[in-house]
Amino acid sequence: MILRIDHVSIAVKDHSGADEFFSDLLGLVKGGAGSDDNSGFFYQIYSAGDLSRFELISPTRKGSFLENFLKSRDGGIHHITFQVDDIKNVRLNLEKKGIPYFGYSDKYDNWKELYIHPKDAFGVLIQLAEFSPADWIDDSINIRGKKKWRIDKKDDYTKISFAHPGGGKVDIELSANDIEELIKDLKK
Repeated sequence: MILRIDHVSIAVKDHSGADEFFSDLLGLVKGGAGSDDNSGFFYQIYSAGDLSRFELISPTRKGSFLENFLKSRDGGIHHITFQVDDIKNVRLNLEKKGIPYFGYSDKYDNWKELYIHPKDAFGVLIQLAEFSPADWIDDSINIRGKKKWRIDKKDDYTKISFAHPGGGKVDIELSANDIEELIKDLKK
């Protein structure tokens, strides 16, 4: 049912201050961002290194679902998002096992979700979502297209980047000798 943990989401009152802290000071790379006027919040996805992701969410108006969460604090971990391959299947599985959920939505082509309340998940708000991770990651740390690798030759080594199924890429640097050994192993 669960493919992987996609990201941890932090709710904050001061979005610009948090954005400066995480992107300018800590160097996280900004990815997808947007707002939901119905729910009254703004989100920004960040990548940390090749494969780790992080999200900031902040209210954009009074009455946002974040209002109660942020009433007595400046920010904190709001939820953990798990990627799933089929949200309808997940919903049926939860119903079959008697696990309550809320917020089911399959209205967008690139994002389908539901939530499990902290009282039913040992104190953690869980978001289960069906999506393509590469859609939410900056192209500078992504490999798109049919080829699932990229090769960058340097003076004394070659960097090979492989697309990761969770979005992003994994880089490895190899010497000329390493590459010769790799080719031998691939031919076996």
